[in-house]
Amino acid sequence: MTIVFGTVQAMSGLGISSLLDDDRRVVPLFAVHNFRDLGGYPTVDGRETRWRRLFRADGLYRLTPDDARRVIELGVRTVVDLRTDNEVKARGTFPVAEHDVAYHHLPIIDATWGETSTPEIEDVVEFLVWAYREMLAEASPRFADAMRLLAESDVLPAVFHCAAGKDRTGILSALVLGSLGVPDDIIAADYGLTERAMQRLVVWAREHQPELADVYARMPARFAAADPRAMKVILSDISSTHGSVRNFVHEIGVDDDTISSLSRSLLTSP
Repeated sequence: MTIVFGTVQAMSGLGISSLLDDDRRVVPLFAVHNFRDLGGYPTVDGRETRWRRLFRADGLYRLTPDDARRVIELGVRTVVDLRTDNEVKARGTFPVAEHDVAYHHLPIIDATWGETSTPEIEDVVEFLVWAYREMLAEASPRFADAMRLLAESDVLPAVFHCAAGKDRTGILSALVLGSLGVPDDIIAADYGLTERAMQRLVVWAREHQPELADVYARMPARFAAADPRAMKVILSDISSTHGSVRNFVHEIGVDDDTISSLSRSLLTSP
């Protein structure tokens, strides 16, 4: 990566694709399809996010025993569950009884889109932008809570997840990566990897969990989308209003000590 005057030189689409397609990025599991490593991303000060320190994922309640052992073999010691109380009660959690991990339930929202009324916005990007603006407006202190938790000593390696690993997980990932100095284009591209994961999930569910496949078949397309353009709009919103992601997280309650702790734990040395 070429660094010019302290910033990451503009990357081509091919350059970003090579970051996304790194063999270490997606952790292959049988029943969970969006378990990804947030390592290997460059920052504007010439560093890089460290591999095998922080993961993002979809519904870990689906893990098979072999899947769960694979997660533990990655070194994961903390699971942060961002789902609602209802989701946890209805579907369960990571198998904490069988594995020595710290489990934290930090619900970002109180009800999912399927449980509340949402505007009839057919355009996928417009809908996601509306949804993420609402989420940030209402749940920013909860995202701050999650970031403070991830910055605590002896927490990492950790994985945070929601149901699809897309919306709540996507916003938290964007705030963490943005605070560390990862450029917006890379954050948005990482978010967009969920599109592939959703395709894998649907193919798997048709064979192994038809009831889940039926849920996705009946779901409005906008609910399952992960268009990178939406994340770019959200990041642009934050920069326009607050100057940077780091300024924004400061304003919602993430202090300098927390950012410094995350940087020490998640970034390579300069």
